[in-house]
Amino acid sequence: MSYDISALRKFVSPEIVFGAGSRKAVANFASNFGARHVFLVSDPGVEKAGWVTEIMDILVTAGLRVTVFTGVSANPKVDEVMAGAELYKSSQCDVVVAIGGGSPMDCAKGIGIVSAHGRNILEFEGVDTITSPSPPMILIPTTAGTSADVSQFAIISDPNRRFKFSIISKAVVPDVSLIDPEVTETMDPYLTACTGVDAMVHAIEAYVSTGSGPLTDTNALEAIRLINRHLEPLVLNTANVQLREQIMLASMQAGLAFSNAILGAVHAMSHSLGGYLDLPHGLCNALLLEHVVAYNYTSAEDRFRRVAEAMDIDTRGMSKPVIKQRLMGRIITLKQAVGLEAKLGKLGVTTSDIPYLSGFALQDPCILTNPRKSSRRDVEVVYEEAL
Repeated sequence: MSYDISALRKFVSPEIVFGAGSRKAVANFASNFGARHVFLVSDPGVEKAGWVTEIMDILVTAGLRVTVFTGVSANPKVDEVMAGAELYKSSQCDVVVAIGGGSPMDCAKGIGIVSAHGRNILEFEGVDTITSPSPPMILIPTTAGTSADVSQFAIISDPNRRFKFSIISKAVVPDVSLIDPEVTETMDPYLTACTGVDAMVHAIEAYVSTGSGPLTDTNALEAIRLINRHLEPLVLNTANVQLREQIMLASMQAGLAFSNAILGAVHAMSHSLGGYLDLPHGLCNALLLEHVVAYNYTSAEDRFRRVAEAMDIDTRGMSKPVIKQRLMGRIITLKQAVGLEAKLGKLGVTTSDIPYLSGFALQDPCILTNPRKSSRRDVEVVYEEAL
């Protein structure tokens, strides 16, 4: 019996505990993994907000030793991963816990990889390069957008190449994700906007990806609906607990979608931008989104119609060009409403940077599942339009 292997779809996910207070279960899960000495990864901002101390106290009260590592920058770098792995080894830790946004969580994943293999993190760039299991890993996201806590991606910045590289493997899916909307209450409106639009990009790219399927579609569309309806009011009122919970749920669903369907040109181009100019990932995604939608539209018209409907656009009786116009208009309106109106040029990108950026974007694994095949000139034109 013959079958088409390209039509098969997988779905990987950590164990997920969702809801207010879920972070407080961290010691129970660490103990279940046989932890004696926990390696707690975070960054200075999350530490200042008080979350590192709280998690450390919960672990210590449960009788566990804790070593804290907060040497993580906004885009986690190779040397930070290696420094963390060395501290993990010298401290004789046995379980990794990370609390923070995408940067601490990606760094924690890198630390786990290096500690398991004893090799440089640069050697694991690409897809399915990991051969030994990482230590047990528990992630607690403090932002509603990156979804590193549910994904099979780790994104690390290599300053020598000025390039963000991807490690994609089910081996970097954490064992447990404790998704607690309460810890996002310390996010300011700008970070709320950046990470919220980042989650929207995850959902849209996952839905139109060539790797999409029934296991990811429902998550992607529901994430789009939730963000479209709740992000604007949340940015205006960041203290609203119910809105935070809805956006956190959307982020989780978008993460489950893109982790399994993979992404597209927005992320390939954003990874290149972020690595080259050390720019915030969510902001890069936001500034590129409508330009990539315009580029991809004719290659996935039916899928983009359903994206438009998920964004509360009534497409009945509309021609395909009108749907495209309305969808792009809604994306732009949403971005403006949450304060993300900048252009790449204002962030320091110049026309002379574009050939370099495009070359790295085409090397990114996310470009492989973009609905429209892309040449170097195609990518250059999209960058130019986003300037």
